[in-house]
Amino acid sequence: MSRSPRTAVGKTPVPPPPPSYAELEARIAVLTAERDEALERETATAEILQVINSSPGDRGPVFDAILEKARILCGAAHGNLSLYDGERFRVVAINTRPQELADRARQGFLPSDFPHLKALLDGARLAHVPDLAEIGNPYGARTGLFVPLRKDNALLGLIAAIRLEIRPFSDREIALVENFAAQAVIAIENARLFAELQARTRDLEESLEYQTATSDVLKVISRSTSDLQPVLDTLVETAARLCGADAASISIREGEVYRYVAQYGAEPEYWDALRQRTVLPGRDSMASRVLLEGRVAHVPDIRADPDHARPEAVEAGVRTGLGVPLLREGAVLGTINLARKRVEPFTERQIELVRTFADQAVIAMENARLLGELQSRTRDLEESLEYQTATSDVLNVISRSTADVQPVLDTVAETAARLCGADSAVISIREGETYRPVASSFSAAEPEYWAALRQRTIVSGRNSIQGRVALEGKVVHVADVRAEPDFAVPEVVAAGRRTVLGVPLLREGAVLGTINLARKRVEPFTERQIELVRTFADQAVIAIENARLLGELQARTRDLEESLEYQTATSDVLKVISRSTADVQPVLDTVMETAARLCGADTATITIREGEVYRHVASTFSAVEPEYWAILRQQTIAPGRDSLVGRVALEGGVVHIADIGADPDYAHPETMTAGLRTALGVPLLREETVLGTINLARKRVEPFTNRQIELVRTFADQAVIAIENARLLTELRDAPAISKNRSNTRPRRATCSRSSAARLLICSRCSTHWSRPGSGSAAPIRPRCRSARATCSAVLPRVRSTRPLTPSFGARLLRRVAKRWAAGSPWPVRSCTSRTSRRIPTIASPKRRRSANYGLCSACRCCVRVRRSARSPWPVGVSSRSPNGRSSLCAPLPTRRSSRSRTRAC
Repeated sequence: MSRSPRTAVGKTPVPPPPPSYAELEARIAVLTAERDEALERETATAEILQVINSSPGDRGPVFDAILEKARILCGAAHGNLSLYDGERFRVVAINTRPQELADRARQGFLPSDFPHLKALLDGARLAHVPDLAEIGNPYGARTGLFVPLRKDNALLGLIAAIRLEIRPFSDREIALVENFAAQAVIAIENARLFAELQARTRDLEESLEYQTATSDVLKVISRSTSDLQPVLDTLVETAARLCGADAASISIREGEVYRYVAQYGAEPEYWDALRQRTVLPGRDSMASRVLLEGRVAHVPDIRADPDHARPEAVEAGVRTGLGVPLLREGAVLGTINLARKRVEPFTERQIELVRTFADQAVIAMENARLLGELQSRTRDLEESLEYQTATSDVLNVISRSTADVQPVLDTVAETAARLCGADSAVISIREGETYRPVASSFSAAEPEYWAALRQRTIVSGRNSIQGRVALEGKVVHVADVRAEPDFAVPEVVAAGRRTVLGVPLLREGAVLGTINLARKRVEPFTERQIELVRTFADQAVIAIENARLLGELQARTRDLEESLEYQTATSDVLKVISRSTADVQPVLDTVMETAARLCGADTATITIREGEVYRHVASTFSAVEPEYWAILRQQTIAPGRDSLVGRVALEGGVVHIADIGADPDYAHPETMTAGLRTALGVPLLREETVLGTINLARKRVEPFTNRQIELVRTFADQAVIAIENARLLTELRDAPAISKNRSNTRPRRATCSRSSAARLLICSRCSTHWSRPGSGSAAPIRPRCRSARATCSAVLPRVRSTRPLTPSFGARLLRRVAKRWAAGSPWPVRSCTSRTSRRIPTIASPKRRRSANYGLCSACRCCVRVRRSARSPWPVGVSSRSPNGRSSLCAPLPTRRSSRSRTRAC
């Protein structure tokens, strides 16, 4: 069941009566006023924020706007905004009148001057004084509102709103002022942050500028590694610009003093004075102090410094000075000096910047020094390489020109002049006791000067470079020949030579020549260049020695080849002699042709004695010039001085006519007609008897050499041997008849023989030879000696012959053998087994070119003929029976190998 409203537990509230129209109007007016006031506050706040935004780094406009809005919105007569620095408040913004009051307020005040401010220092929210007269305000202010500016509980300042009447501020007005205080704090913080930002930006910009300047300096250092001056100029200019200096300079150490080398901003007169000054450690200038102390020197005002004593600096208007050392490992290499014409000390940052520039200057100096050393080392290495290359080139020329030294000397002269920077180079070689120029580097460029030098012979003395070098045997270096009183070579002075150098060509202490270099300017040669010329001198000596040794070797080789050719020719003649024992003409033809060919003769003839005259029997031109040969064949030449053959026959020795046309005794017109000039005649001698002559002639005046004359002597001996062999062979052919006649009157003794060759018996006392033709008989007859003594017990070895030998021929043969091949033989002897136990000499041929065919036993007088075997060219003796039944045997001759396998008959 529903209950009636009357049965409700509580009573229903009675609604208030509706407001009247007037109340609504009044309320609307109040709300409108509040709205307008709030809008005005919001507008003021927005305007202040806009001012804050538009002036982030300037607090003044913000403070002025805050005070103005607070005065208007709060109905204050005036106000101010003060900042607290921890000791006192300083007014930074005020909108009060009169101006005297504003000026007084800007002077600031202490918190203790106003008791109501102590509460703000203690952290009060605000200070609201209804009547300032109660605390003794002398400026007519009555009601005051003081709102602090706080950030993180730190008091930054305050905003003061003053009314001239007693009318406290409402809560809304207080809240508005507090809002303005917060905005003021924001403005202060923005300004601080903006100032810090700007300071940081300035620092960054400054750092960037410094870094850029440093980078620019480093770029200049990198571009000017070898040239220090651009780096120093850049450094001094950049340091002056960045540090706000009016002038700057750099001084560098030179030995024991310092000199200014770069400047910026200095007056020309002041800079000229600085350049003339040498800086020493001391206290009279900025640079001197830096050098003395080795650290930064900073003088705020040089006029107030009693130690500063540089009048030119004072005259230039310099007031503040700064000096920074250039340090490397504690040593002061120089200074950087900055100056201002105003009293304004340099900041630490600027000083640090100059230190950085000083370090860069040291880097640049070290780079330049190291690069200089590197370049110097590189130049030394390049120079050494060039010297080595030149030396190698000279050695190559030496190796290519072993026989000709002139190309080597030319190369040495040109290379020495080029590498040593000389205008000329001359090489002189010793000729006897004088020196003569043989090579130069200017023969083509200055032919007249070179011709004059070539005509001059130089002796040891002090009047020339070559003479001094030859006299002293060492290097002579004259810096200026015009200043040398002893120098007396007009050609050298006339050619403009000033500085000269002479280096000897030494071999075992003897001066072989000189290398002389000259310059047309006074510029002494360096030690390195002198050492190089010494090397070239050694190479020139090597080349000269090589040429000399090679010349000697070639001469020796030619001599050996000539000797071999002579030996071969002699051997060929001997072969002809061995083949033509009975016919002497082939031998004479061979001797004549060989002598003419080997001696370089145009003609050669051989004459043979016929009675008391001589006739031509062989010539080299018989086929070419038959008429001339026919004339010569018809001539008989008697000993005399009118012809070559007659002169040889007359004197019995070699006759050598250098020029027939110049010989007044020579009277053979056919010889002159044939154009013969030089003639040589050699006799064919046998036992001091002239059997004939060998005659050689040339159609030019060219005397024969001693070697050629000796060769013709040998050919003459061989011709004599051939003639004798032919004569002996003729006698051998006549021997059988004589042997047959004597065999009937003389006793014979038979010996066993298996050869058909004849055997000779020889008497030990009278040397009588007996022969018997070998016909297979077992025992030839032993003859009786002419003397009363016993007959010989030895038997000669076989002598190959077509008929037996006669005793008379055997005796002559033995005498010839004993005479020609007796004592003095180079062969050794060995013991004989005969009863007398003598020694047997082994005999060589007269010219010692062939081994002897016969040896003669000094005990039993056995004549032993040489027979050769495969291993040894010497045989053993031949045995026979003596009357007492004993066997007598000649000991074997010594063995000696010979280069010839052929033997000739005795």
